[in-house]
Amino acid sequence: MTQAAIPPADLLPVSRKANLPYRIVRLVAIPLLHFFFRFDVEGLGNVPRTGTYMVIANHLNWLDEFSLLMLLPIEPRLHFLANPTILVTRRVQWFLVRSTGGFVPVVQGRHGDPALFRHVDRCLEVGGAVAIFPEGNYGHAEGELMPFKKGFAHFAIKAKVPVVPVALAGTKDLWFGKRIRVVVGEPLLPAGHDADSLTAAAYETVKGLMPAYRDQPGRKWFRKKLTNLF
Repeated sequence: MTQAAIPPADLLPVSRKANLPYRIVRLVAIPLLHFFFRFDVEGLGNVPRTGTYMVIANHLNWLDEFSLLMLLPIEPRLHFLANPTILVTRRVQWFLVRSTGGFVPVVQGRHGDPALFRHVDRCLEVGGAVAIFPEGNYGHAEGELMPFKKGFAHFAIKAKVPVVPVALAGTKDLWFGKRIRVVVGEPLLPAGHDADSLTAAAYETVKGLMPAYRDQPGRKWFRKKLTNLF
């Protein structure tokens, strides 16, 4: 799939409202997630109840995105930045993404493309929320945090929206019945920060929120691997 075949970011709508397809997916997905995994969630009260915001989190596996989508409020609608290069080749998954929304395409070969910045800015302007994994890739191991990239800080400062830090533990290796911990911290306000200082503050905040990871052995049939499901 060539870059020219990837739809421009502006073809995928952004909105504060959760559309009907997304609501239907949540109705199915939330019970499934709670069937396969055990979630311990702390600090949901720290998510702003009015206005929009950005969410940042450490990144360990595919479950991270689903955890944030299903555990955080349904509105404002959460939008993820992600590379569509492989996704557009999978017709069913791409159809679901285009139907439910919440996706801002980021093609690595187009790093710095102004269309991306316009699309994220517009998402925040219309009241949608944006989620970014500032490490830029999967972390190497539970409890470790790679350096943060500054993109989220530029977006937050320009839009004057708070940054909600989230720490995840337990998603690196997955099996049926795995305990997943999600800790939501107090929002970081961009006022008085530049991109460097906000990035540094966010890194230290997420690092401080990350709970100690304890692997619980359990029975063999509980440990059937789900890590490479997607």
